[in-house]
Amino acid sequence: MSTSKHSSALRRLALSVLQPGFVGTEAPDWILRDIGDGLASVVLFSRNIVSTEQVARLTARLRAENPDLIVAIDEEAGDVTRIESATGSSRPGNFALGTVDDVELTEAVAADLGRQLRTAGVSLDYAPSADVNSNPDNPIIGVRSFGSDPEVVARHTTAWIRGLQSSGVAACAKHFPGHGDVAVDSHHDLPAYPAGLDEIAAQALPPFRAAVAAGVRAVMSGHLLVPAYDPDLPATLSRRILHGLLREELGFDGLVVSDAIEMGAVTRRYGIDGATVKAVAAGVDAVCVGGESAEEATVALLVKALTAAVTGGELPEERLAEAAGRVREFARWSAGLRAAGAAGDAAGDGIGHVAARRAVRLTGAARAALPLTAAPHVVELAPVTNMAIGKETPWGVAGPLRERLPGTTSVRVRGQELEEGTVALESCALEPAVGRPLVIVARDAARHTWMSRAVTGLTAARPDAIVVEMGLPGTTTVAAAQIFTHGASAASGVAAAEVLTAASAL
Repeated sequence: MSTSKHSSALRRLALSVLQPGFVGTEAPDWILRDIGDGLASVVLFSRNIVSTEQVARLTARLRAENPDLIVAIDEEAGDVTRIESATGSSRPGNFALGTVDDVELTEAVAADLGRQLRTAGVSLDYAPSADVNSNPDNPIIGVRSFGSDPEVVARHTTAWIRGLQSSGVAACAKHFPGHGDVAVDSHHDLPAYPAGLDEIAAQALPPFRAAVAAGVRAVMSGHLLVPAYDPDLPATLSRRILHGLLREELGFDGLVVSDAIEMGAVTRRYGIDGATVKAVAAGVDAVCVGGESAEEATVALLVKALTAAVTGGELPEERLAEAAGRVREFARWSAGLRAAGAAGDAAGDGIGHVAARRAVRLTGAARAALPLTAAPHVVELAPVTNMAIGKETPWGVAGPLRERLPGTTSVRVRGQELEEGTVALESCALEPAVGRPLVIVARDAARHTWMSRAVTGLTAARPDAIVVEMGLPGTTTVAAAQIFTHGASAASGVAAAEVLTAASAL
């Protein structure tokens, strides 16, 4: 083969192992050109989405260049939603489903989501999170997990995969080998999971074993250090983990996708180009990129890095070709899955609302205090969320309460405002609630000292206040009436509002 032909073939191979994002609600010219040149996948984010119909037009335009193009999305439902980022998810997330612990319900919710994604032209969903949230202080997983019990997480991971794929959309179990027992957000730095082999096998791996048994054809690696397997390299860059553990021990023979390669956990040390090369060399078949770095120049940089690594001997061409082959195989399989998927309208049966309502739990004091008969004042305590949760995604209880009790007022308070003294709870929370019900909405109060302190102070001043916790329940010492939604999706907010105003509470 001539040098120019070999260079062109290498470029096609390099393009085929990337899963880039892009900006805009229409396909940019550079993406269309790259698809023609061998790009086999794209990934959609909330910035690409206005409506299901618009996304369907976008994906149809993309597939005009390649009918088997993999169109991926990071759509977990619950707190992490892209397809409904502007409104909040109409379905609860994993923790709510794990709390109900009805696998048929989980399968139905995932199938409902799958129908919506399939209608939009999506073929691969970076979900479910198969992480076991064994560390309650975990800043990145939390309610994205089905729970802290490996058996619960395993059976609902299985149900979620089964439901999603029944609708024609491929699932992707993440974040291998398990991101649930860390205390650092991998968007910013490298977390470590220091457990021994036996603990990892018992705690983190069961959901991934279940996912493989359930027929998952894609697994996403996590950017975390697991010293028991590899003391030097994070999982995404570790052949010991991706090949030795995932392929040889767990028997997975499908597509290995990286978590977003621009995340600080891997780029701080290796750069985005170096991390990409090391990931493919270690066993990653498809490199997800573009959550933040969504420019044509980023794709060009990574293609250049991969081809240079091959010609320089850092990356065996056989490994790059193997990765490209797995991408082609997955593309053909997922196209067939999409064609055979169950038809039907998404959310047609309101299953998301049913699931969110079933996940609500009340204390006895809350039952005695309900229903609210007068318009309340609602204080929503807003944490800084991790980057997986869109800043634009609405959450809370004030909106749906206002629809049911006109005259409801509300304020949203952030920890920084309290610390700086620019906002005082007395004036924004207690004074407007004089003579009216007070509803306090928290989101992971047990994880945020300022929030826990605010809840304690407000309930001390207003013992009749009702606290709605939309994150992990935690171990708060609040004696007030409490409602737990187990997630902050729009569906969960509506469910809480219904419970607050219903004549017969759950």
